[in-house]
Amino acid sequence: MAEKEKLEYTEDSIRSLDWREHIRLRPGMYIGKLGDGSSADDGIYVLLKEVIDNCIDEHTMGYGKQVEVNIEGNTISIRDYGRGIPLGKVVDVVSKINTGAKYDSKAFQKSVGLNGVGTKAVNALSTYFKVTAYRDGKEKTAEFAKGVLTKEHKEASSKEANGTFVSFIPDETVFKNFHFVQEYLDNQFWNYCYLNAGLVMNLNGKKFVSKNGLLDLLQRKTNEDEIRYPIIHLKGEDIEVALTHENGYGEEYYSFVNGQFTTQGGTHLAAFREGYVKTIRDFFKKDYDAADIRGSICAAISVRVQEPVFESQTKTKLGSQYVFENGPSMKNFVGDFLLKELDNFLHRNPSTAEALKKRIEQNERERKELAGIKKLANERAKKANLHNKKLRDCKFHYNDEPTGKDKDHIIEKQKESTIFITEGDSASGSITKARSVNTQAVFSLRGKPLNSYGLTKKVVYENEEFNLLQHALNIEEGYEGLRYNNIVIATDADVDGMHIRLLLMTFFLQFFPDLVKNGHVYILETPLFRVRNKQETIYCYDETAKQAAMKKLGAKPEITRFKGLGEISPDEFARFIGTDMKLQPVIMEQGEHVQNLLEYYMGKNTPQRQDFIIENLKIEVDALEESK
Repeated sequence: MAEKEKLEYTEDSIRSLDWREHIRLRPGMYIGKLGDGSSADDGIYVLLKEVIDNCIDEHTMGYGKQVEVNIEGNTISIRDYGRGIPLGKVVDVVSKINTGAKYDSKAFQKSVGLNGVGTKAVNALSTYFKVTAYRDGKEKTAEFAKGVLTKEHKEASSKEANGTFVSFIPDETVFKNFHFVQEYLDNQFWNYCYLNAGLVMNLNGKKFVSKNGLLDLLQRKTNEDEIRYPIIHLKGEDIEVALTHENGYGEEYYSFVNGQFTTQGGTHLAAFREGYVKTIRDFFKKDYDAADIRGSICAAISVRVQEPVFESQTKTKLGSQYVFENGPSMKNFVGDFLLKELDNFLHRNPSTAEALKKRIEQNERERKELAGIKKLANERAKKANLHNKKLRDCKFHYNDEPTGKDKDHIIEKQKESTIFITEGDSASGSITKARSVNTQAVFSLRGKPLNSYGLTKKVVYENEEFNLLQHALNIEEGYEGLRYNNIVIATDADVDGMHIRLLLMTFFLQFFPDLVKNGHVYILETPLFRVRNKQETIYCYDETAKQAAMKKLGAKPEITRFKGLGEISPDEFARFIGTDMKLQPVIMEQGEHVQNLLEYYMGKNTPQRQDFIIENLKIEVDALEESK
């Protein structure tokens, strides 16, 4: 390198950022990945959560039984009826880093947010932020733009009930083209209510309330006809557990700490999984395999911890080893609770114990039947040279354990880790050339997958494509090993592509439903049309957008209809799988059950499905006629 090209490292190279600049420069360190709202852990949901968490902490302390939230366009407003921020500290609480009441453990014994960052991050990442505190007949308001105070109102008298009102507009330069998915909002609000029985939450007029805590959660997540025994619901001081077994595959967990949904688990969930196995072995006096005991379980655990330690600012994984200072370890606390309460429950309910035993023994039989097949399948996977022929891997993986000072940044990248599942050499070739090698992998299918509806897990190992796919995802031994946060089905927008999409979704729902239930499966949306003239190119995702583009460009623009992914050049594809990637999440709505869903779409033809196809085909034809 020439001398003049070398970078100088002097005093001028060192700079200090104020809190607003640092949050805006490294938002992922504070709220995780940004996203556009297609994923439940995208930044806009975290902004909402950071404000609501303060409302929940007030409720937990015994102040305020209701929280009202309104989302109109891009404006979010939250009102609680707690004590209200002390009027003299309204500005400081939302704009001075490491400022808050939660450092005083007497005021907030078992709170979620202990580091004084949450609302400051929301403030810094919003083009407009307003906070009003109502307290003892007075009110105080402050307004901000990107964290900078723009107007501080004087204290005034008020007839409003005590509490706090916050309104903000997320910065669209940070959260590009963002939107809220109603199902994600519903789950977020239900979780708050399950963990705070009696709390009433309102979202745009829709009421959320729970009387039975985690029992209500599991009743919502399971189907009464498919569970093997009535839900077991256990409550103790600072701990609540609910569990049952279903007919399907996998392990499904919902874990919480101080009201925070820990999507990546942590020490409390590890303690539950271990303590549950030990309790069952002791009760039945048999050394069952842990996988057989936990197979097909659906469980929820909530603990209250004094001053919890999370592994990142986004609080998705608990790192605390102890429940409180000088108290029991998390392992002993959860384990001892299960050894006493679950053991007592099973003794008092012999029919439940017998149903649980049958489920475990069924898992044991199936595991032994698969043992030989799995060994042969693993050997075939090695011979198939998976990583050279089927999988173009990336550098970051969801299950790596990051360490060091850049841990939050690495966790952000892990959440971006994506695998595209596509069919055909041309499509996989385009995506492979266009992808980001750091975070995006490509798995290439050979032809249409098998329709796996109604088949047993034996087919996963006997079918080469399914076997190699589960190895690529690293889910053979369970959901915890998942190597990619986002599983994206990328198929052509034609009849064959739609069929492949349905077959893959059937595979995941049949054998790995927790991938769908936990929001890891998506459909890639790519443009159907390219409309351009010499000055401008517009990509359109539907007929309506195409007509609008033609009108805008005028004078007979060139129109290209993309019949398949392979027709999109790598340079163009980079636009569609980059920061502006459009993903349609695969979501199971409340009331839907896996087997009922698969029977409807993938089972034998039924009059109901025929009527559905005919009706929707009529809608598509009518829309096409209107666009001409």
